[in-house]
Amino acid sequence: MVHVKTALAAAVMLPIASYAALGGSPGAGATSPSLLRSAAAIATPTVAAPYTVRESRDADGVRVREYVLPSNVVFAVAWQGPVRPDMNVLLGNYFQRAASSGTAHPRGTGPLIDRSSDFQIESVGRAGNFFGKALLPRLLPAHVRAEDIQ
Repeated sequence: MVHVKTALAAAVMLPIASYAALGGSPGAGATSPSLLRSAAAIATPTVAAPYTVRESRDADGVRVREYVLPSNVVFAVAWQGPVRPDMNVLLGNYFQRAASSGTAHPRGTGPLIDRSSDFQIESVGRAGNFFGKALLPRLLPAHVRAEDIQ
């Protein structure tokens, strides 16, 4: 028990970490100066759900929630804050897919919404208030709906 408390205390004091990339393991994303966390994420099991939610804030005040399977794979991410997070780091290999789905709108206008059977993203907002989520439907645990990701 002493080791667990020591590990948790050390995790809270470490200010630098990286976000998980969608489809990867937590902490697998590249470190970026804009992704410095004000506090390390603390894993919190959700009630009656076969996944863990890790929440953190970056140096810009963006709250990021990572939804992690027991197999240590991130199946969804959600964000909210005054600016958009570094989407390249947050989405990992799915960034190009998200970027290409936004070509229907002139740059910076309208929401970015793309829903397919293997990747879904919703990103909306305006200056000072951005939010969204991205998920991999094929990895959603049983009895978890896309609407549950917030």
